[in-house]
Amino acid sequence: MNELRKKKGHRRPGNFVAIPLSDGTVSFGRELREGVVAFYDLRSDSIPELDEIEKAPTLFKVSVMDRAIKSGRWRVIGNKPLREGLEKPTAFFMQDATSGEFSLYREGAIRPATEDQCRGLERAAVWDPEHVEDRLRDHYAGRTNIWVNSLKPKRRNRN
Repeated sequence: MNELRKKKGHRRPGNFVAIPLSDGTVSFGRELREGVVAFYDLRSDSIPELDEIEKAPTLFKVSVMDRAIKSGRWRVIGNKPLREGLEKPTAFFMQDATSGEFSLYREGAIRPATEDQCRGLERAAVWDPEHVEDRLRDHYAGRTNIWVNSLKPKRRNRN
């Protein structure tokens, strides 16, 4: 799988990326808008057709550092226009470290939110490619991921 790391890529919505995992398999993601990548629940020993990747369920969507793709660490393997649901902006939650107050972040806009409104959303963060790879490996191994746990909402003290 070393050939997956050689070619440098450019970020563009609709790009499919191949993500080499340390066990010799490959997982797959899809660039959305604003640096967000959707990761599919699909792992393979080879690169399947884009249609097969696109049909796989989405595991999670997070913002990812540019270097994951621009360095060639994750190789761009094709591009298709984003289909319904994927072209919509992704919402993330934010939580103030001091007050514990919640907010929703979408398309650069931040608005107050309740804890319930943030439930099930990813925290607004830009992930290192290595941490995404850890998360994918942990998913396929059935393990809890340290990075996901560290980004969970913190319980608010209600005085």
